[in-house]
Parts: sequence; structure tokens; C-alpha cells
Amino acid sequence: MPFNKNTTAHLALLFTNLFFAINLSAAKHLTSLHLAKPFGLNVVRVGVSAILFWILYLLKPTSVKIDKQDRMRFIWCALTGIAINQLLFLKGLSLTYPIHASLLMLTTPILIVFIAAWLLKERIGIFKIAGLALGITGAAVLVLAKGGTANRSDVVLGDILIITNAVSYTIYFILVKPLMLKYNPVMIMRWIFTIGLVMILPFGWIEFTQIQWNVFNAVDFTTMALVVITGTFVAYLFNVYGIKILGASAAGFYIYTQPFFATIIAMIFLKEELQLYKLVAAVLIFTGVYLANKTTKNA
Repeated sequence: MPFNKNTTAHLALLFTNLFFAINLSAAKHLTSLHLAKPFGLNVVRVGVSAILFWILYLLKPTSVKIDKQDRMRFIWCALTGIAINQLLFLKGLSLTYPIHASLLMLTTPILIVFIAAWLLKERIGIFKIAGLALGITGAAVLVLAKGGTANRSDVVLGDILIITNAVSYTIYFILVKPLMLKYNPVMIMRWIFTIGLVMILPFGWIEFTQIQWNVFNAVDFTTMALVVITGTFVAYLFNVYGIKILGASAAGFYIYTQPFFATIIAMIFLKEELQLYKLVAAVLIFTGVYLANKTTKNA
């Protein structure tokens, strides 16, 4: 029985978050073994994705002109959604644990509610305030807990970079919404990745030239492909497809699956421990996200 559009879109969103979760452990593998530094890995990730988006355009060219008043918004989206977001994300991930990163990124829906409310001058009710408080508490538990054997100061710095990355992605999400209503999502991704590549090159070029391709084995090349192809290009494509068919709220629901996938993958492949403080933080953040978004419907 063939899949209908809705079923395909649900599968696309599920696999998007699975690919993002795999990306956490795959990127951590490459950086922890010093096969690639974070900024250099970003050049590969964004550069290859930009090339693939342009290949899609060549296969099915469409001449859509970007309105003059939208050009600066594209640049801001590239800055917040690619340059700042990706640079801080991989740098933070190289210092902290994949489970930390996946849980801290889950604060994005909370931040979206509050930043959007601030920009749109909406009233913030008690459930939103409670959701924000729980989300902040959960993040604080992760940042301040003394778990694991890694360098404590590195983990704290990594967690802070991941949180800052989540703030940047939140701003991008709000900025890109009007463009999604006006232009083809794949075209938007093509230009955002292209502009973003130009922005990250000055920061990542030296580290890119230092990637030790000659010592990569089959596992390492496969891991790089998981970061670049499925964890970036395919994941972004699937995500915009799911949003287009089902809407942003459905896509937001599937983000809850990402920490679950990330935890299982990190425990199996990176031998990361699921300690009590991580479970406590997960409960606090999940509850916070629920409460913060609950009032978007009931306020």
C-alpha cells in the first residue's frame, strides 16, 4: 500500500530527528579522535550541503527572484541559522557530551515561545513562566552537575556554547518563517547555506586544511558521511518537507524524539553513561517545553 503525503511527511520528520541524533555522536567521534576540528568540520558540512543544494537546482532549475526587501533577511538567516548556529554547535559538542547537547537543544521551543511573545507583544501567562523556569532549571542541572570523567571546565563551556547556539537557532527560526510563506523552502535552504558558507570560511579554513584525510579509515569516512549527508543535507530537506506538509507544530512535536535517539546512540557507540542528573534534567526540560507551548493554544 503506497504512502500518502501525510504519512511520508511524518516519516520525514521522524528520520530528520534520527539523523540529527546520529549527527551528535558522529561529529563527537571525529572531533574526539582529533580527525577534524569543529570549525573545519563545519566547512565540510556546510560546503558539501551547499553544493548538493545547487545540484538539486541544476536538476530542476526554477527562476525565483528574491525581492529586494528580503535580501537582508536572507543574510540574517544565514548568520543566525548557519554561521553562528553551526560554529557554536560543533565547537560546543566537541567539549561536552552528546546527551547534554541533545537536551540543551530541546530548550529551543521554549525560547521560540518567549522571543516570539516579546517581538509580538503577547501576554505571557503563568504556564509559560513556569515552563521557562523549568527549562532553565533543567539546563542548569546539566551545566552544574559534576558527572562523568571529562574535563569539567570544558563541559561547562561546551554546554554554554550549545545554549548560545540554541538562542541563535531560535532567532533564525523566527526570521525564516516569513520567507517560508513566500518562497520555495529548498530555494531558501540553498541560499542560506551558500551565504552561510561564505561567512564561516574565514573561521574554518585553517582547520579545514588540517583535517587528516590520510588517516581516515572506513568507519571514519562513514561517520563523516553521516555528519555531512544525512545529518545535514538530508535532514534539512526532510525537515522543510515535513513542515511544508504538516506545519511547524508537527515538526516541533518530533523534536522530542531527538534526545531519546541521541541517548541510545551515545550509550551504544560512545559508551556514554545515562546518569541520574541527566534524567532529572530531561524531565525538567521536557515538562518546561510542554508548559511553555501549552499556553500558545490556551492563552
